[in-house]
Amino acid sequence: MKENEQRENTNTARVTYPPVSVIGLGMMGSALARTFLKEGHQTTVWNRTPGKADALMKQGAKVASTVNEAIAASPIVVICVLDYGALHEILEEAGELLVGRAIVNLTNGTPAQARRTAAWVTHRGAEYLDGGIMAVPQMIGTSGALVLYSGSEKVFQTYQPTLKGIGGVNYLGEDPGLAPLYDLALLSAMYGMFGGFFHAVAMIRSEQIKAETFTSLVVPWLQAMSGSLPLMAQAVDAENHQTDVSSLSINQTAFSNFIEVCGELGISNELMIPIQGLINRGVAEGYGADGLSRIVELIRNPVSV
Repeated sequence: MKENEQRENTNTARVTYPPVSVIGLGMMGSALARTFLKEGHQTTVWNRTPGKADALMKQGAKVASTVNEAIAASPIVVICVLDYGALHEILEEAGELLVGRAIVNLTNGTPAQARRTAAWVTHRGAEYLDGGIMAVPQMIGTSGALVLYSGSEKVFQTYQPTLKGIGGVNYLGEDPGLAPLYDLALLSAMYGMFGGFFHAVAMIRSEQIKAETFTSLVVPWLQAMSGSLPLMAQAVDAENHQTDVSSLSINQTAFSNFIEVCGELGISNELMIPIQGLINRGVAEGYGADGLSRIVELIRNPVSV
């Protein structure tokens, strides 16, 4: 019995957590650093504005005086800064220090920016993994957080236990542009939902109805409507938009009511006009009998200006 306990204690003692460097200490970068510290990683942090590291230092982080010191401190460097321009300016200073290191970039950007950065980083002897954080800072380190990754499979597999500390992981493949593509696409769906909600609440509030009361109807309605999304996705993939439910022509007729009610209520129609424009264009191009999924193709093939 004692021998088994000794083995367990020995195995526990052998568990090691690789040192991690975090560059960029905004709200998200600070949340990442705090999580690595809580997970047991020796965490080195650096930020252009040194004062942002004070709270993390009190929690056990090592504060690097230079970006080169931060990069040299760990085999894996997690970067979360304002944009890719800032990222390049920061890494440019590192020079040969990048050789052999794993660069995990969690900065929001575009697929093209990620691909260019991957080429830039690998040319300097480092491995590159891009990521899209699908969470707010307060969710980091919880089961509700999800981070999408793409790029070096070697980096992902090697440091997956470390990355899991941030939240759930989803590796999308070797193409570094996939994580930012999925990130922005998911955010696009979110902003579209928020936009519709904001417009709806503006309508309701114009008649002095409480937004909270109305929202109790919105949530189950949107949940019910989300059930149609898989069918729309199938229609897009099959390039078959025929419908017996709600055609573009029917929606074109009904949509004029949205524009008219904006005038009646004295609210903006700025969110509704673009949708009406796409529906009108679809009908004008001969797709009046198709369902709303046809709008995907209209967006993918914009009219030349």
